[in-house]
Amino acid sequence: MITIEVGNRIRFLRKQAGLSQEKLALKAGIDRTYLAGIEAGKRNATLVSLEKIVVALDISMKEFWDF
Repeated sequence: MITIEVGNRIRFLRKQAGLSQEKLALKAGIDRTYLAGIEAGKRNATLVSLEKIVVALDISMKEFWDF
């Protein structure tokens, strides 16, 4: 499922950046529990939230989808 793939990708990139869920959520301006739900594949990320996460990870949207 796409929600699981997106969540796994965010988790991978977050860990690669050396960020906790709390730090990434703070940088992205989203709630930590929402981020945790996205990473677990239990929540759908809105496009706006996904953009915030990508910006907080300091990567491009193209880089995010390159997996």
